[in-house]
Amino acid sequence: MTSLVAQLTKTELKDFLDEKTEKYNNIKFIESDPIQIPHEFTVKEDIEIAAFLVATIAWGNRKSIIKSSLKMMELLEQAPHDFIMNYQAKDLEKLYPFVHRTFNGTDFIQFIKCLRHIYSKHGGLEAVFSKFADKHSLQVSIHHFKQVFFELPHQKRTEKHVSDPFKNSAAKRINMFLRWMVRQDVTGVDFGIWTSLSPSQLSCPLDIHSGNVARKLKLIKRKQNDAKALQELDISLREFDSNDPVKYDFALFGLGVFEGF
Repeated sequence: MTSLVAQLTKTELKDFLDEKTEKYNNIKFIESDPIQIPHEFTVKEDIEIAAFLVATIAWGNRKSIIKSSLKMMELLEQAPHDFIMNYQAKDLEKLYPFVHRTFNGTDFIQFIKCLRHIYSKHGGLEAVFSKFADKHSLQVSIHHFKQVFFELPHQKRTEKHVSDPFKNSAAKRINMFLRWMVRQDVTGVDFGIWTSLSPSQLSCPLDIHSGNVARKLKLIKRKQNDAKALQELDISLREFDSNDPVKYDFALFGLGVFEGF
C-alpha cells in the first residue's frame, strides 16, 4: 500500500488524505484519545485549562495519559478554573504526589501558579496566544507564550514541559492543544472555542507517527521531527487545504497508529 500511495499524483494524494481524514475525524475518535478529558467540561475556561494540562502530559501510552489526566482533574476537584483562581497554599500540597513520566508534582504546582498568573494578569490562555499570533502561523505565538507563562519565579526543570519552536522544537503537544481549541470541527472532536484565532494559522502536531507517514507520502523530506520539518509539513498540507490544514492530522495519525502505514 505504501509504495502505491507514494506514486499518487497530488490530486490523488489529496483525495486519499481527505478520505482518511473523514474516516478518523469523527466522534468515535474521542473514545480512545486524551481529548476526552476536556470534553467532560462545558465552561470555556475549564475546557481550555483541562486541555492545556492534558496536552502537556500527552506523551507515551494513550491509556496512561488518560489515566494520569483523570487523576489531574480529580486533584483539581473537577473544577480546574475555580481551583486555579481560588487555591490556598494548603490546596497545592495535595498535588505533590502527582507524577506522569517526567512531569512531577513540583511541575504540576508550578503550572497551576503560572496559569493563575495567565488568567489574572494576561486575560487568559486565548488572549496570550492571540496577542502574539502571526497571520499565517502560531509558532511565534508559542515562543512568546512560553516567555509569558514562566514570568513567575520557577524551577528551571519545569521549562522543559513547554516547548519552544525558536529552539527548533516541533512543539507537538502545544500544537495539538491549539488544534483542539481553534479548529472548527462539525464532527464534534475539536472544540473551536477560540474564535480570535483561525484554523488556517494552525500547524499539525508532528510526532513519530505523523512524521513517518508524512515522509512515506513525500509531504516532508527532513528526517528529524523538528521545527524545520514542521515548516515543510505546513507548506504541504496548506496546498491541500489552506483554510483547515490540520484536519489532515487525523489522516496522518490514523494511518500511523491504526493502520500501521
